[in-house]
Amino acid sequence: MEKIAKKVNEEIQRGWLGPNLSCPYHPAHFTGQDCSFCYCPFFPCNDKTFGWELQGRHGPVWNCSDCLFIHRTPVVKFIYSEIERLGIKDAKDPRFDDIFRDAKAKFWKKGKALMVVGATSDAGKSVTVAAICRILHNKGYLVAPFKSQNMSLNSKVTRAGAEIAMIQVLQAKAAGIKNPDAHMNPILLKPKGDTVSQVMVCGKPFADYDVDGYYNEFVPGPGIGIVKEHVEFLKDRYDCVVMEGAGSPAEINIYDRDIANMGAANIADANVILVVNVEWGGSFAYAIGTVELIPENDRKRIKGIILNNVRGDTKKLLPGAEELERLTGIPVIGIIPHADVVLPSEDSEALRGVRKKGEGKSLIGVIKFPRMANFTDLDPLFLEDVSTVFVEKVEDLKGVDAIVMPGTKNTVSDYLWMQEKGLDKEIKKLWKKIPIVGICGGYQMMGKVLDDSNGIEAGKKAVYEGLGFFDNTTTFGEYAKQIIQNEGKLAVGNGGEITGYELHMGISEVREKQPLVLLDRFHADPLPEGSVREEDLTFGTYQHGIFDKPAFRKYFLSFVKHNGEPVNTEGAEDYEAILEENLQKLADVFAENMDVEKLIEIAGVKE
Repeated sequence: MEKIAKKVNEEIQRGWLGPNLSCPYHPAHFTGQDCSFCYCPFFPCNDKTFGWELQGRHGPVWNCSDCLFIHRTPVVKFIYSEIERLGIKDAKDPRFDDIFRDAKAKFWKKGKALMVVGATSDAGKSVTVAAICRILHNKGYLVAPFKSQNMSLNSKVTRAGAEIAMIQVLQAKAAGIKNPDAHMNPILLKPKGDTVSQVMVCGKPFADYDVDGYYNEFVPGPGIGIVKEHVEFLKDRYDCVVMEGAGSPAEINIYDRDIANMGAANIADANVILVVNVEWGGSFAYAIGTVELIPENDRKRIKGIILNNVRGDTKKLLPGAEELERLTGIPVIGIIPHADVVLPSEDSEALRGVRKKGEGKSLIGVIKFPRMANFTDLDPLFLEDVSTVFVEKVEDLKGVDAIVMPGTKNTVSDYLWMQEKGLDKEIKKLWKKIPIVGICGGYQMMGKVLDDSNGIEAGKKAVYEGLGFFDNTTTFGEYAKQIIQNEGKLAVGNGGEITGYELHMGISEVREKQPLVLLDRFHADPLPEGSVREEDLTFGTYQHGIFDKPAFRKYFLSFVKHNGEPVNTEGAEDYEAILEENLQKLADVFAENMDVEKLIEIAGVKE
């Protein structure tokens, strides 16, 4: 407390600073934050609107790390004007309590919620939420994305070590949030089989449920409360929470147990926008049918319709849009042309039926595991001067110049699938001839032993012989899941920055001498991670996102040669910078083709 008081006194003497790009914490909450108070003069305010109490080693600790109130310029200017008016010189002055009370009464109000639902799956909900987040953010609003329930094997780790869906991380980036958190995706479903999913709550494993158990036990039990708790948390801290639905909002067989669409809208008291993918035939029928199937009380929440992904002249849809408005009584607020942007796909549907990507001479074979997870790891590769083929059978490996073995939700089951297809033998034939890289589950398979003595992975207690490319043994224990966000540098080549995150079951005993990366550790020596045998053209790591930074892409591709010709990597860019550029491009397309003022009115943030 003494340290904080001293820092606040320094801030009082310094006076108003405003947004400060040189501040190391500047982008921590949102772009453009007011950095005048790095140390809050009201700490600890003990107001549960802005924080909560944690139990520390030496007693209760007030945690307000998610509070944005003190970083808003109107609030800061008011505080400084009151400090000057009252002649306050010391952070311990009891009149700060009065200033806090007055500032909250004057400037704080509960945020609004806006929900985006789709007439079908793949309607464009995710990109619409991202575009709306960026549009509102550009207009100066504090915005956060929210998806109450997301089913995806594409997830990412937050700074706090929580696992959330990749798409909510992207939407948070669109909203100007550097460090998203689990409040933005409190329920994540990770399929483990045809009918069973691992349920993650607030970024941590909760339990496994089949479909009946999920809808009959989880949803009416803890599910509703979880959604309410986290959306209210965000509404306390942001001007607008932009929510994304899941699938269709008109699933009449489970409508009474819905916490992903209109049920979530009711919990959050949100107005709703319906998005329709015009590229799909019958889009007007989808729109009208969806509206008609939603009960009247919930239908009243739908305040706008967006016709999305139009190829060709958008004006040709105006007669249909007018008729849609007449039939539904809901205004069409946007007719959005197809946006040619580079953004990660939300789920594996994007790869369904896709065999090959890219036009480069060098051909990279990606093993398309049945339970492939975090396939967005590959997106940066698609931007390089290579072609990528998805490998499901031995014939697909013909002519490849390199192999990528990606992550998987179930290492052992997918390894057995690979053996069944004969892919393991074919990959062994190519070992030492072409570069092979394994990420997470793929890396585990490249070791000598996969020890599933507990039957965690395949439901059968057994120990399996791996590919044997590395002298590593992976053991799968009882729900020992690693969830870690990392930064570091390459331990090979010319070094270079890497970022990544670990999401895996199983612990590997690594006996290789050469690591792939050195991970930063706070006040400790770097931690070696991964395995490399350059002489064997063999590389492995647990780091999802390893291709995002140019350093590893350049290093790996330097070993890839087509008929002796190397891959040109001169134009390799930071993938995060590419995403930022394309998010703005997406928002511009939406803003130019929709009624933004009507959007702001529907969102409820118009003053």
